[in-house]
Amino acid sequence: MSFNADWFNKGKVKVLHLGRNNLMHQYKLVATQLESSLAEKALGVLVDTRLNMSQQCALAAKKANGILGCIRRSVASRWRQVILPLYSALVSPRLVCCVQF
Repeated sequence: MSFNADWFNKGKVKVLHLGRNNLMHQYKLVATQLESSLAEKALGVLVDTRLNMSQQCALAAKKANGILGCIRRSVASRWRQVILPLYSALVSPRLVCCVQF
């Protein structure tokens, strides 16, 4: 089986230079020079060139706060029996991804 460059969408392929002492080489796929990126999202995780995932946590917290705001504006009751299931179903799953980081 031989390599076929037509299998790749060259517009979607990007290079993420990792590490402090990276020489930032330019890469080509056949005759097309590949674009460099400062951060990429793969499998739902946003990773930057310094392998710092704080941006991922900030985005998750922002989404969770937005959902909390929607709950606050749309639910009249402030009873624990009402709010807790909403929080568990809508907000908590957004924040679980930050536990590992």
